[in-house]
Amino acid sequence: MSNNDNAIRTVRFVIQVLHDGQRGLAAIGAELENETAKHYLLQETQVRAEYAAELENELHRLGVHDVKEGGTTAGTVHRVWADFKAKLGGGDHTLLETAEQGEDEAKEGYAEALNETLPGNISELLREQQAHIVESHDKIRSFRDSKA
Repeated sequence: MSNNDNAIRTVRFVIQVLHDGQRGLAAIGAELENETAKHYLLQETQVRAEYAAELENELHRLGVHDVKEGGTTAGTVHRVWADFKAKLGGGDHTLLETAEQGEDEAKEGYAEALNETLPGNISELLREQQAHIVESHDKIRSFRDSKA
């Protein structure tokens, strides 16, 4: 596999992870009672959309013109599980715990991507985005802990 093919595959994977996060945070945010946490999660959905758009631009630079990425199967399962927990009345703590688990998956996705050999501009972009994903994870964990 060429470096270009590897970069394309890796960027597509991260876009899928971002789409998973966007959908998951929106679904969980819509169920939260805590207005501050709800606002934060819904705001983060926009960040995920912006990050995906930035990476789609990188794919365009690599010659990929038709970028239509969905989420991953694991992300779909995670969202269904979160919806199930919400329906059972798990409350904000349970929902935020599920959101934190989703952020764990996003952190892992970025770590995997950054282990690949990628062009410098893509590595730099992923590192910048990863830093925010880690901050978001910690913020969601703090919301969860405040509901313990």
